[in-house]
Amino acid sequence: MLSRLMSGSSRSLEREYSCTVRLLDDSEYTCTIQRDAKGQYLFDLLCHHLNLLEKDYFGIRFVDPDKQRHWLEFTKSVVKQLRSQPPFTMCFRVKFYPADPAALKEEITRYLVFLQIKRDLYHGRLLCKTSDAALLAAYILQAEIGDYDSGKHPEGYSSKFQFFPKHSEKLERKIAEIHKTELSGQTPATSELNFLRKAQTLETYGVDPHPCKDVSGNAAFLAFTPFGFVVLQGNKRVHFIKWNEVTKLKFEGKTFYLYVSQKEEKKIILTYFAPTPEACKHLWKCGIENQAFYKLEKSSQVRTVSSSNLFFKGSRFRYSGRVAKEVMESSAKIKREPPEIHRAGMVPSRSCPSITHGPRLSSVPRTRRRAVHISIMEGLESLRDSAHSTPVRSSSHGDTFLPHVRSSRTESNERVAVIADEAYSPADSVLPTPVAEHSLELMLLSRQINGATCSIEEEKESEASTPTATEVEALGGELRALCQGHSGPEEEQVNKFVLSVLRLLLVTMGLLFVLLLLLIILTESDLDIAFFRDIRQTPEFEQFHYQYFCPLRRWFACKIRSVVSLLIDT
Repeated sequence: MLSRLMSGSSRSLEREYSCTVRLLDDSEYTCTIQRDAKGQYLFDLLCHHLNLLEKDYFGIRFVDPDKQRHWLEFTKSVVKQLRSQPPFTMCFRVKFYPADPAALKEEITRYLVFLQIKRDLYHGRLLCKTSDAALLAAYILQAEIGDYDSGKHPEGYSSKFQFFPKHSEKLERKIAEIHKTELSGQTPATSELNFLRKAQTLETYGVDPHPCKDVSGNAAFLAFTPFGFVVLQGNKRVHFIKWNEVTKLKFEGKTFYLYVSQKEEKKIILTYFAPTPEACKHLWKCGIENQAFYKLEKSSQVRTVSSSNLFFKGSRFRYSGRVAKEVMESSAKIKREPPEIHRAGMVPSRSCPSITHGPRLSSVPRTRRRAVHISIMEGLESLRDSAHSTPVRSSSHGDTFLPHVRSSRTESNERVAVIADEAYSPADSVLPTPVAEHSLELMLLSRQINGATCSIEEEKESEASTPTATEVEALGGELRALCQGHSGPEEEQVNKFVLSVLRLLLVTMGLLFVLLLLLIILTESDLDIAFFRDIRQTPEFEQFHYQYFCPLRRWFACKIRSVVSLLIDT
């Protein structure tokens, strides 16, 4: 009896798994879940711990053993989705950025969104001009350390915080000046709200870029925002498609298709190539969820979406949450005392590490600084007036892939922006969709071969390593060989056509085999089924049976007997 109880208790322990979730303030929440626990159960535990009611904007993200990121699906088992050995580690992040963060009902929700956008700013996903960057950083200072105090904040105090991938002493002085003179008296909640209002006006607000290549082989980043689908190349936005103009999202292998229907019955198909089929599927699922969340009026309108067609095996996926309009209506009904918020103190969080972990531009040699202090994408400024318009055609990829590096070196110092170098773009933050372990190294090598800088700042959850100089030299030849032997889009299209023809042949042979089995059952079996009986009694079937099938059967039997006798004789 005792042994049974012990074995039963051991089995129950085996069904329990430890989960650690990294929160937006870099703290960790640890819990235990059952083997069959759904993602919704873990998410509800986390939201209860955070005292969060407006939880539909958030999600749990994890990285599988192949270094591919995923959003945890709430309707499926946590253990089956992770496919890794316990203990499990995941991250709590903003999944759907609110179109108007100021309209969020509760302060705790705004604070969590503030932390997410602060991470986006630091990791290079939120692009902005120098003036905007200084104001955003000043809001962060005001929210985290309060009003300026000459006794507590000596000269250069803003250098203790790393707001961007790289910045200069000049920008630090500008940040400190705004903090001293313009933000005095603002509470943390007010500073965070002002930060959100400013951030939402930027072109790349809500962008979580997925690395891809266009049909010409140029690097591109695809992203989904509250307002539509975005394509970034270099540091320029070359496409912006409103959600109501997106008619279909589809993927086949590593190829992602976006079907667009514009005014005057103009239809466009955008085609991009992801690094791996898994990354392409993740991109497709993110697009399906974002389109459903921002575009639909009710969650009852959500339908199961399939990427398959006649010749390609596809995937089926269905968004399982509420849509943005329902979330706003539900938030308006919240009536409770505002929960207490525990904000970070004066010590910079790991999302904004000390300056010792991220050098300023002033620490770079003078000859290097000239190449680093460049203009931040005048293209973003020109696009601001048309932030919600859809281009009718794509911009030239060759002109937009590289920033204006050379021309900016000859400009006057008054027009120089110093918050980042030419790498200040989604391409130089940690890849939001990690792929195979060597892909990040290949991207770094390609940048060095082309003469570009490699200043990738890694987010903790990616855990990807940057190659050293010796590794760059050792792998440089391999990269060139890979680039030379890389198959182009035309070859991929030919392979797809051949694959579709083979699948068509297999389907045809399968149908013929099924018909043959059905014919044998009709002619040879004694099954007394009404369906079979009605077919056997038709004149056409009787004629076929006696004039064609029976002679054919006797011929086959004769041949088989002759072959058997020949084998026996030999």
